[in-house]
Amino acid sequence: MANKVTYQEAGVDTRAAAALVNEIKSDVARTQKQRQLHNSFGLFAAAFDLSEYRQPVIVTGCDGVGTKIELLLEHGMESEAGKDLIAMSVNDIITTGGDPLLFLDYIGIEKLHPERIKRLISGMCDYLEDCGCILAGGETAEMPGLVPPDVVELSGFCIGAVEKDEMIQPDTAKLGDVLVGYKSDGFHANGWSLCRRILSEHGSEFSDEEIKSMLAPTRLYHDVTNGLKSAGVRAKAFAHITGGGLPENLERLFRGMGADLTIPYWENEPVQKLLLHTDPEDRFNAFNMGIGWVAVVDPDSVEAACAAGPGGIVLGELRDGDGITATVES
Repeated sequence: MANKVTYQEAGVDTRAAAALVNEIKSDVARTQKQRQLHNSFGLFAAAFDLSEYRQPVIVTGCDGVGTKIELLLEHGMESEAGKDLIAMSVNDIITTGGDPLLFLDYIGIEKLHPERIKRLISGMCDYLEDCGCILAGGETAEMPGLVPPDVVELSGFCIGAVEKDEMIQPDTAKLGDVLVGYKSDGFHANGWSLCRRILSEHGSEFSDEEIKSMLAPTRLYHDVTNGLKSAGVRAKAFAHITGGGLPENLERLFRGMGADLTIPYWENEPVQKLLLHTDPEDRFNAFNMGIGWVAVVDPDSVEAACAAGPGGIVLGELRDGDGITATVES
């Protein structure tokens, strides 16, 4: 009789996975301090009660960490990867003026690595707790033979809601409205294919500490949107500056209008060392160049907008004619 093979011998340990779920329960519970799931016991899907909203509009987002994940894993920075995962989707959600409510993660891995996964989840929950979003579920898939060892596939999905009459409307922007930018904490989770290429060719110029500093997680900008609401400022538009940089992420907001932006010099020594190896024009389309979020407000609201979050600064104003240009302050 042929030998019988167990699922564990095939590379998948369901018992270890179940044990891991129990170990991360305290982290998951941290994300339900501000909001709670509805009737969660025994369900195979997460539910949230929207009855507190008058006219809720559901908003959704999906993103990952991109090739930055390679360096984060190499340097044991799984917690930072978890924060990146949250911020990339949550920031997109809050561009609508809405609330991030639920988050689901997907982790694909060759073999269950409990400590690595717990660090990822802990980082996620740090950011989710901060912005009041529930870690409502997820999937950790062991895929021996498909996912290479020491590789983690990582993606996330966020669900939010916004009152219909409070939703951000970029088509209300007009000539003379002001673009206020807010600083980034680094390259965030975009442009890392270019970063990795430069580091592979010029790695001797960078210390491990400099590389780790450049791997700082994507900043959450809910403090800015909350600050604007507290000040009674209704923004015309928000832009999360991701792939494509300032030009691409702002041009999608306006029809027949553009802006000539002056951005401050990026005070970040390791970043500036890396930028020396990039094309002077292309870098504006690859990186956020120190500005990770932009709010478009009317001129009377500029002072309050600049005070709504750390690093708030006027970048320029809307003018007639398509196109966004950006130059660094001399």
